[in-house]
Amino acid sequence: MEQRPPWILPVIIFSQFAGTSLWFAGNAVMGDLQLEWGLLSPASLGYITSSVQLGFISGTLFFAFFLISDRFSPRHVFFISSILGAAANLGIFFFSDGLSSLLIFRFITGFFLAGIYPVGMKIAAGWYKHGLGAALGYLVGALVLGTAFPHLLKSFEHSYEWGSVLISVSVISIIGGIFMLIFVPNGPYLSKGTKFNPRAIQIIFKSKALRQAAFGYFGHMWELYTLWTFIPLLLAYYAKEHIDAINIPLWSFWIIAAGGVGCALGGVISKRTGSKPVAFYQLLASGICCLLSPLIFAAPLELFFVFFLFWGVVVAGDSPQFSALVAMSAPKEYVGSALTIVTSVGFLITVFSIQFVSSLVGIIDAKYLMLFLIPGPVFGLISLLNGYKQS
Repeated sequence: MEQRPPWILPVIIFSQFAGTSLWFAGNAVMGDLQLEWGLLSPASLGYITSSVQLGFISGTLFFAFFLISDRFSPRHVFFISSILGAAANLGIFFFSDGLSSLLIFRFITGFFLAGIYPVGMKIAAGWYKHGLGAALGYLVGALVLGTAFPHLLKSFEHSYEWGSVLISVSVISIIGGIFMLIFVPNGPYLSKGTKFNPRAIQIIFKSKALRQAAFGYFGHMWELYTLWTFIPLLLAYYAKEHIDAINIPLWSFWIIAAGGVGCALGGVISKRTGSKPVAFYQLLASGICCLLSPLIFAAPLELFFVFFLFWGVVVAGDSPQFSALVAMSAPKEYVGSALTIVTSVGFLITVFSIQFVSSLVGIIDAKYLMLFLIPGPVFGLISLLNGYKQS
């Protein structure tokens, strides 16, 4: 039985949550910024999310190519990235005054998130030789909860104006970095990864099993961040149609945060069933939610909320299992490069998905927007069914 201090996983989970709370901080305060800075274009929300995604893609490739978390202690990388990501987030409050500067600071924030999310998983892997899949389920769940957290802060309307939300999130990120630095030493299983090789993509995708796992992940990513991005808009549409006064930031928090439950439970279930069934059935359920989404806007408030809570659970819960499938399918010498390439392509897909749906805002009725996410789950499910055998 592996021996480790009992606080290791809770501290890593908290630090992961704290650092990734930077991800949607800009989205949570977008309504205020639109009013204060005159950002009237409905595409502004899509631009903000896409700038973070592009920053993360760039950061992931940079950290991997220069072996940052191999050449330096990953807990130091995590700490510094938490500090610099928090500083970039604060830059919006202190220095930004329009969309262009906002996008720059969100890009920088995304860049340093690459030193938080993947590096946090590497730190966990240094402590877990067995049961890593379940641990990663908790860690991705922490990312989901961190993504939702700024919406929770914004829900306290009288206590947290947009500047206070940004400051609070940055302080929490810094605290998470400090906790990781102080309380989580390098684990006994921490290994040095092989050098990142861009040419490895040719070798990696020779594996049919890996191709299918990666394509399943790509389909999942077409849906995930776009749904998260437009949840506040969908809630506002429902409230307007039904003349209901609802706390949109608070509801956004619960719907996105529900994905943490899906990740954690999926990780536990995968210990018995393997990762493929968990990924398949959560992606299937999420695709069905896409298909039914226009109809739910005619439902009573309670049913509407339960539907979106369930969707929040399944839309994110398959994510760590797809990562596990990619890792299991990759050649051993290229596991690090495979995860980097697949993750980068997946996040690039989110940029196209977000911008595509954003271009439809104001052109079609909002209740039909999520129908355009259906191709993602369909593509992913076909990929998983296409002869993939889990070993």
